[in-house]
Amino acid sequence: MLAIASLFAATSCSSDNAASSSATNTVETPVTSTVDHAAGGHIYSCPMHLEVTSTKAGEKCPKCGMNLEHTDAPANSKAYQMKFTPQPMQLVAGQPAKLTFAPQETGNESVPVPLAVVHEKKIHLIIVSKDLSQFYHEHPEYTAQGDYQVDYTFPKGGEFVLFQDYTPTGAGHQLGRQPVTVQGPKYTPVKFKNDDMTWEQDGYQATLAFDKPLQTGQLLGMKITINKDGKPVTNLDNYLGALGHVVVISEDTERYLHVHPNDQADKGPAIGFNTNFEAPGLYRVFLQFNHAGKIHTGDFTINVTGPAAS
Repeated sequence: MLAIASLFAATSCSSDNAASSSATNTVETPVTSTVDHAAGGHIYSCPMHLEVTSTKAGEKCPKCGMNLEHTDAPANSKAYQMKFTPQPMQLVAGQPAKLTFAPQETGNESVPVPLAVVHEKKIHLIIVSKDLSQFYHEHPEYTAQGDYQVDYTFPKGGEFVLFQDYTPTGAGHQLGRQPVTVQGPKYTPVKFKNDDMTWEQDGYQATLAFDKPLQTGQLLGMKITINKDGKPVTNLDNYLGALGHVVVISEDTERYLHVHPNDQADKGPAIGFNTNFEAPGLYRVFLQFNHAGKIHTGDFTINVTGPAAS
C-alpha cells in the first residue's frame, strides 16, 4: 500500500506542519512587502527566504545568514503543490521503480510551472527512512511530458519519506513531502537519542560544531571540519556548486532545513554554515561533500532546546 500523508508549508529552507492533501503537497509563498519606488526605495530580499526583505543594502537574513540581494520585483503570492506518481503504484524493495513529480500551481493545475536551477538542479529529491537512519539524494530530470522523473530502487522495505526541494521561477522556495510504504523485507529501525557530533567512515572524520548553545530563536553559526587519515582536508571539490550540502530533518520528519554554506576562499578543512531552529527537539544532520572524485555522506544527531530564559 502506498501511503501519501499530510503535507506541510515551507518558509523557504525550513518547513512547518500545515494542511493535508490526499495526493499533493501544498506550499504557499509568502508575499514580499512593497516599496515606494517613486521615493527612490529598493527591495533587498533573501534568495532563499523571500519573505525576509529590507530597504537597506548590506543586511543579512536573520534565518540563514545569507546576504540580502537587490530585487525590486515582489515575489508572487501563488500557492504550489507537487503531484507525485510512482510506477508501480505499490513500491517493493529491490524492484526498480519510476518516481514522477509534477509541480503545479494550486487551483490552476493545467498551467506549466517552470522551475529555477538552484544548486545546479531544478529538483533535489531527498529520500529518508522514517527513523532517519538512511539518507539518499536524487535529482529527477525533466521529461517531454512536462514532469520530472527518476529511476530508483528502495534497498529495504518499511516506512520512508520523500522530500522535493524546488523553486518555481519568480517564486519562493517550495518543499514537497510524501510518506510512502515500501513492501518487502523491512529495515530495522534505529532510535537516535544522544548528541553525536562526529562521523567517521573510510578514513574520513567530520566534526560538527556550533558557535552558540543549540537553542531555538537565534541565528547559529555551524562549522563542519573534515579530516582524512588524521590530516586536514584542504582540497575539497564543489558538490552542487558548493563545498558542502547539508540537510537537517526533525525526528518526526515534519521539519526540514536545507542549509547553505557560506562563501569562503579556501577549500577546507572547515565549511561554514548559518541556520536557525524554530522548534526544539531531536534533529538529524546529513552532510554531503566531494573529495578525491567521490561524494561522501556523513550524519550527525543533535538535540535543540527552547530559548534561554530571559
